[in-house]
Amino acid sequence: MEFDLGGGVKMDMVLIQPGSFMMGDRTGEKEEKPAHKVTISRPFYMGKFEVTQEQWKTVMNGNPSHFKGAKNPADNISWEASQEFVKKLNEKFGNSGVTFSLPTEAQWEYACRAGTSTRYGYGNEEAGLEEYGWFKSTAGGKTHPVGEKKPNAWGLYDMHGNVWEWCADWYDGNYYKQSPSNDPAGPADPKGESGVASRVLRGGSWGDPAFYCRSAYRHCLPPWFCVYSYGFRGVCS
Repeated sequence: MEFDLGGGVKMDMVLIQPGSFMMGDRTGEKEEKPAHKVTISRPFYMGKFEVTQEQWKTVMNGNPSHFKGAKNPADNISWEASQEFVKKLNEKFGNSGVTFSLPTEAQWEYACRAGTSTRYGYGNEEAGLEEYGWFKSTAGGKTHPVGEKKPNAWGLYDMHGNVWEWCADWYDGNYYKQSPSNDPAGPADPKGESGVASRVLRGGSWGDPAFYCRSAYRHCLPPWFCVYSYGFRGVCS
């Protein structure tokens, strides 16, 4: 599905069919445990690429990114700012019957894994990551235009690296212990175990080692926080 944002700038979305997968990593960090079966019960569309600077500028009439480049992912984006972008998309396309949002953490990992159960969307070995993502060893200390690396099996690019991607959920490091099995949407309590209200980020970035770019790795920060390695991609249903 393609959305025309105006001025020749478009947003491509990939249809993700419903299904089940093992979320988390039994050998990973404590926040990734326990690995548990999750079912995504409804199809959704996910951004083929991270939201780019030209898309951000077209929708928001500005560009806060540090690493300038029209096709580079929008960086220096807080969770709160991503919500403003989503709000404007819903205002623009509200009559088309679709609703934009950020992906839930479960939707994000499901799409990143693309049917795999390995540490990365392509396999278990860090050595293959250079073919799929921009991270500390390959990025040269900056973001890169989206879509230059290989896509995963479902046609999504840069799910590993380039910029961290905000998710809709509040973060709780213990959430997996009581997470529902169908369409989990994160904890209701925004402060969780840490006492700090934080939102989830996924995927790693240009400045991170391969370990942080794994499909199951969880990161979190307050929703107002922004820095050069934070961006997002949208979903719609």
